[in-house]
Amino acid sequence: MRPHSGLSIAHVDSERGFLGGEAQVFLLLEGQRSLGHRVVLFCPPGSRGAEEASRRGIEVVPVRMRNDLDVSAVARLARGFRACGCDLVHLHTGRATWLGSLAARLAGCPALSTRRMDRRVKRNVRTRLLYRRLVRKVVAISPAVLRCLVGGGVPAERTALVHDAVDPDALRPRVGREAVRAALSAGPQDAVILTLAALIRRKGIDLLLDAAALLRERGLTPLVWIAGDGPEGGALRAQCAKLGLDPRVRFLGERGDAADLLAGADVFVLPSRREGMGVAALEAMAAARPVVCSAVGGLLTSVVDGRTGLFFPPGDVHALAHALARVLEDGALRERLGAEGPTRIREGFLARQMVEAYEEIYREILDRPRETRAQP
Repeated sequence: MRPHSGLSIAHVDSERGFLGGEAQVFLLLEGQRSLGHRVVLFCPPGSRGAEEASRRGIEVVPVRMRNDLDVSAVARLARGFRACGCDLVHLHTGRATWLGSLAARLAGCPALSTRRMDRRVKRNVRTRLLYRRLVRKVVAISPAVLRCLVGGGVPAERTALVHDAVDPDALRPRVGREAVRAALSAGPQDAVILTLAALIRRKGIDLLLDAAALLRERGLTPLVWIAGDGPEGGALRAQCAKLGLDPRVRFLGERGDAADLLAGADVFVLPSRREGMGVAALEAMAAARPVVCSAVGGLLTSVVDGRTGLFFPPGDVHALAHALARVLEDGALRERLGAEGPTRIREGFLARQMVEAYEEIYREILDRPRETRAQP
């Protein structure tokens, strides 16, 4: 993809934290900046997104978005869109989509939204206004999310599908496998199960702990690394203690070294009850790690059962334990599943492929023809 005459694109994200959705926003920002576009991030002051944008040299406009009735935020966003001469407004969270779409209408800018949650939108006046009048397109990150949109009454012609993605170059470990394992007290003979997830009920970490207890009954005692933070942390630690798993489970907190952790692990698990896409599973495949995950949501699109990982029915602890045991006990299976991961990522989950897909949608919204490369 070569640089060309750039657009001025405003991106709006209302989150104060930095989770998988925000990581995707920054993949898009960096990709668009490399194409010669001007990208401006509108986000809450003091948010993790604002800090990350400043660190990367991305233009930031701080806007407080207190709630969905924050009229002052709508006015501030509209002024900001006009001030930066936006050609297009891209909205990335629920609150950002509502407030930002109203502001875009006031500023006279076309807007689109990306939806990441695999739950049906409500059929009400707000949904009709939002998706039939205020935004030109709503982009789903997986077929599961797309079905939720259409099932909630969003016109199919106003939807599009663009998968979340990863940049394999960013998933190269900074330190070696042995060093990672030694730092976390993993011996040469220890099998290590890793999950990268927010500690919330939807991610199913409690199911993983129950499965670890079942593995112990089979004589398997892998180390379990849980990287992430969230409101369920206390309850999960209490569950771990009750099950007697403390010696083999490490709660690592929020980490910025996913590539290193993946290098040190043997198996990646994502036991989600619901999942819009599951970017952590994409990261694991890009890092050539076998994936064990629930057969739910966007995971059904990215992970290929029997090729890059093993599925289990969502919520089924015994099936989860069985799948983990298969991968832990069969080295050849573990190697084969991991080896197929990078190939799967190249089939449609690369960051540059995501950026190209959004370029097509932008051109459609702005009614601009595709630029063609000069023939040699």
